Amino acid sequence: MAVVYSPSIIVHGGAGPIKDDSLAARLEGCKAAALTGWAILQQGGAALDAVEAAVVGLEDNPLFNAGTGSTLNSLGKIEMDAAIMEGHSLRAGAVAAVSGVKNPIKLARRVLEDGRHILLAGEGALLFARQIGFPECAPESLLVEGEKKRWQSKHGTVGAVAFDSAGRLAVATSTGGIFNKLPGRVGDSPLIGCGTYADDYGAVSCTGQGEAIMRLVLAKSAVDFLHEADDIEAQTAARMAIAHLEERLQSTGGIILIDRSGNIGYARDTT
Repeated sequence: MAVVYSPSIIVHGGAGPIKDDSLAARLEGCKAAALTGWAILQQGGAALDAVEAAVVGLEDNPLFNAGTGSTLNSLGKIEMDAAIMEGHSLRAGAVAAVSGVKNPIKLARRVLEDGRHILLAGEGALLFARQIGFPECAPESLLVEGEKKRWQSKHGTVGAVAFDSAGRLAVATSTGGIFNKLPGRVGDSPLIGCGTYADDYGAVSCTGQGEAIMRLVLAKSAVDFLHEADDIEAQTAARMAIAHLEERLQSTGGIILIDRSGNIGYARDTT
């Protein structure tokens, strides 16, 4: 008889200062996204489907810097990154510096399902989308008026990590990147092991200063803490990872993590 596990899910809506009165609405947006994924898990659905659905909800919410509401690069254009990964199979899919799609996490899922590659970028990602009949959108439709008016930094990335009733772990991360970035800049989110990682021991999504997260391969480092000793659980591993980020590079960020027992962990050194 198959073991039935108690599922769990956690989401994040990005790291950094919130310079307006939107905190309550952002919390509600995170709660709604988590509940969307939770509904899938409660019905016996897969962790991979749950994290994708949760991140789609965050991408569709203009308060978050992912999908609709993504920040602008130095040319005033939107370029988005996203990745999704399944722990037990190590299957992964990612897109980087992509424009003209409403939900980059859905396109990343199609890259995963296709199986030939892990990461497609820029025009190549858009060409793949066209080849598989993935719906496109006008890039300007993703630009919200507030972002256009303010033209100020948002360090937002969104992410979800889930553990399903079959004991499977999965993670999804999506972002519009950092404000005023150079065209073609790729952050940590679509890089497997940096901003996004999952295996049999844990699943992790990171947010914060992407270049620092990349240098430390932070998501994989957090999972490696779980490998080191059986008594290290999710919360401890999350705190260790953020402490490492702060001590080694004096950088800021946040992390969400679920271990192979379904325990949830999270940590940050941002406001």
